Amino acid sequence: MSVRKQYSPEFKSKIVLEILKEEKTLSQLSSEYGVHTTQLKNWKKEALENLPQLFDKRNIEAMKKDYEKQIQDLYAEIGRLTTQLSWLKKNLASTMTREQRIALVEWDNPEIPIATQARLLSLNRTSLYYKPVGPSPEEIAIKHRIDEIYTEHPYYGSRRITAQLRREGFEVNRKAVQRHMREMGITGIHPGPNLSRRSQQHKVYPYLLRNLEITHPDQVWGIDITYIRLQKGWMYLVAIMDWYSRYVVGWEMDLTLEISFVLDAVERSLARSRPEIMNSDQGSQFTSPQYIELLKNAGIQIRATDNIFIERLWRSLKYEEVYLNEYTSPREARQRIARYLDFFITIAARTNH
Repeated sequence: MSVRKQYSPEFKSKIVLEILKEEKTLSQLSSEYGVHTTQLKNWKKEALENLPQLFDKRNIEAMKKDYEKQIQDLYAEIGRLTTQLSWLKKNLASTMTREQRIALVEWDNPEIPIATQARLLSLNRTSLYYKPVGPSPEEIAIKHRIDEIYTEHPYYGSRRITAQLRREGFEVNRKAVQRHMREMGITGIHPGPNLSRRSQQHKVYPYLLRNLEITHPDQVWGIDITYIRLQKGWMYLVAIMDWYSRYVVGWEMDLTLEISFVLDAVERSLARSRPEIMNSDQGSQFTSPQYIELLKNAGIQIRATDNIFIERLWRSLKYEEVYLNEYTSPREARQRIARYLDFFITIAARTNH
């Protein structure tokens, strides 16, 4: 049984505020504070979900009563824990793995020094100070170059991208390139039954647009995700475009490929209007149950294949904005890309009036 590492509310709040500032990537924060990126994402999600409760006085009173009850329960627990402590010290090392015992260490506990905790948990104290390492400059350089090659040649698969990288002097094999491409959320466009990687249990949606003439706005929207490079990492951008007007209906950025930022972009777009058909590739985000349910509840047909119109947007965005700048933080990337997309939306609106 896995035991989670414990952190104080103050520590969690501090890190969530840093995440929301978007001055550092999740990898940088993970390396700095020694907390896995998955845990950081969960804290951010929990904080945003519970934010409205801060302004509800009834919740505050309920929390106060619950807290007082917990205090009473804790006093009753003290007696039992005193007896159990000696048993735990005797049996802990033999009943839990090293990883599970490391997860029990409380770094911000002022009552029990780390040396004492290590002794109680039968751990080597010096081994506890290892911190997760963020992406290396080499990994960042390779991913940035993969992005450039793929933007110029979207039909390139991992084999051709690997060959191009090796011609340029990168010491990388195809397996590593495939892993990088998966993490970046990209797959080469080529004929065949699997135009984009998807989860095997997800439904395959038909090609609804064959011989369909696009005659009016909100007839077909397209959605896609692309990789945005930073100086010390990367972000992801999702955009939704109306096929008739080429108007960017909505967009969102995030530090991970979690489904939540895709759903946020779709929900905000649907609040303005809604299409008859939504087009995407068959990436895992667009075959997820949450995404499919959102569209079905809105009465939207789902079509899954590659999206040439948004890929043209990605090329323009990267050559005219991303590749011309070195974003030092997620916040800077978000601000500059927002300005570019506002300009792109303005041009599309003028063209169609």
